[in-house]
Amino acid sequence: MQTISTSGITLHIRDEGPRDGRVLMLANSLGTDLRVWDALLPLLPAGLRIVRFDKRGHGLSDATPAPYTLDQLVADVEGLCDGLGLTDITFVGLSIGGLIGQGLAARRPDLLRALVLMDTAAQIGTAQMWQDRIDAINAGGVEALADPILERWFTPAFRAANPEFALWRNMLTRTSVAGYTGCCAAIAGADLTESTRALRLPVMAIAGDQDGSTPPDLVRATAKLCRAEFHIIPDAGHIPCVEQPQATARLLTDFLERTAS
Repeated sequence: MQTISTSGITLHIRDEGPRDGRVLMLANSLGTDLRVWDALLPLLPAGLRIVRFDKRGHGLSDATPAPYTLDQLVADVEGLCDGLGLTDITFVGLSIGGLIGQGLAARRPDLLRALVLMDTAAQIGTAQMWQDRIDAINAGGVEALADPILERWFTPAFRAANPEFALWRNMLTRTSVAGYTGCCAAIAGADLTESTRALRLPVMAIAGDQDGSTPPDLVRATAKLCRAEFHIIPDAGHIPCVEQPQATARLLTDFLERTAS
């Protein structure tokens, strides 16, 4: 296992591929860990240096007491980049990972070459919505909201026919309460409208056509905000890299080629 210490915590990371390869950093969604990208990786171009991480409170990374702020989560990744000496990064952020990517692009434009916003937005939901979720999970654990969360993540067809759906449920429900609610608080306090409007690097936005967490129109609005290209992936919910890895890989590969210099 690989780790890095940053911001006073230990993050679980995977740093794979040639040290001199183009850097692709992948940031996962709320309630998942870095395995959310597993099906995508074999479909990407050879020669990339691919860096994944479990954000604070998720996977094998430290779960500090809730609440968290988006600034904390961005600082964690900033420290990861500086610790590994990464620059010229193409950052792919899914859901809260996309908020982290937008925040990092605004704070440290020297680190990023390009940004991919996958099923995310400059502002997701309302503070009251997230507080209601925090209250429910503090009372009953992540299990209390697992079924409605998974309905937003995955299409009915995937939930009905794919045996690995049970494993995604396990991943979600085994997320610590501190990690899950801490990140809920970070999302609740994040409105990146103005800083994302000011971004000047190449941006591509992607949305699953059946995403119940960040619907396509919400993702499209953020794409318009930062003059990003926008694509919808058919037959996918909130996590297209799991349900439709081939379609996701095609979009990423094309974007990588077009932002190669």
